[in-house]
Amino acid sequence: MYINSGYLNNSLIDFKDKSKPLVVGSCGTYRLQNHPRLPTYRPRGRIDYQLLYVASGCAHFHFGNEANETVVTAGNMVLYRPKEFQKYEYYGSEHAEVYWIHFTGNNVKNILRSYGITDDMRVFYVGASLEFERIFKRAISELQRCQPDYQELLVLLLRQLFIRIHRQVTKEQKTANEYLDGEMDLAAQYFNDNYYTDIHIEDYAASRGMSVSWFIRNFRQYTGATPMQYIVSIRITNAQMLLETTSYTISEISRIVGYDNPLYFSRLFHKQKGTSPSEYRKRIRSSLSGFPDD
Repeated sequence: MYINSGYLNNSLIDFKDKSKPLVVGSCGTYRLQNHPRLPTYRPRGRIDYQLLYVASGCAHFHFGNEANETVVTAGNMVLYRPKEFQKYEYYGSEHAEVYWIHFTGNNVKNILRSYGITDDMRVFYVGASLEFERIFKRAISELQRCQPDYQELLVLLLRQLFIRIHRQVTKEQKTANEYLDGEMDLAAQYFNDNYYTDIHIEDYAASRGMSVSWFIRNFRQYTGATPMQYIVSIRITNAQMLLETTSYTISEISRIVGYDNPLYFSRLFHKQKGTSPSEYRKRIRSSLSGFPDD
């Protein structure tokens, strides 16, 4: 097993310091090779914050209680806040390599929020990067060597970690949003191009590898309407145009916009527009001629 760490004032005791916005208390790394297991158990947590980075392999974390196990893989960070239950294990067979840093201060919560680390974030993906390892190693070295202004430099290194976390988390969110927007835009275009056909929402969602409930929920957030409401709106809008500009019968218009049953179409049109298709056409023609129909 490889271990390397550094502690402020060479003290392993956790502490709370409210004299400054940020204070780094300790930093270190573990790399398990032949050692079978390295457990940590703090039922009452610590009084400072702890940020861990799984650089390779994986680690086993128990959040809230001992039975609740989460396997955290390489490229993820874990954040423990003061007085949170802590239990986690590293296993040599899984080639775990983990970096950690403890910090405190009088404005930590707001600082974390400013870097996009919200109060509910516990495990978050930042990617496997040598840059994270470089920052941790530099912090360890500063704590061990204690050169002039090293405490200030430690805070700057911690802020570098926060900045890189913020960039990565923002990038992940943007990628997710781009994917979501792209899928919903594709669905809307498909419905526009095929509104007159017999569209089955379940089949469309399955063809895109999405669950029906997930697709309907996100489509509604994207357009303000469920997929079927969106399709019906397109059908009725095009039926209005045909009623206004053509002499097609109600039955013909019904089939053109996708309804084989003219009676169902008329009922749906009335529900959407407050009037029947024939009454709508009559009113439009009356308004265009300037004279009421007899």
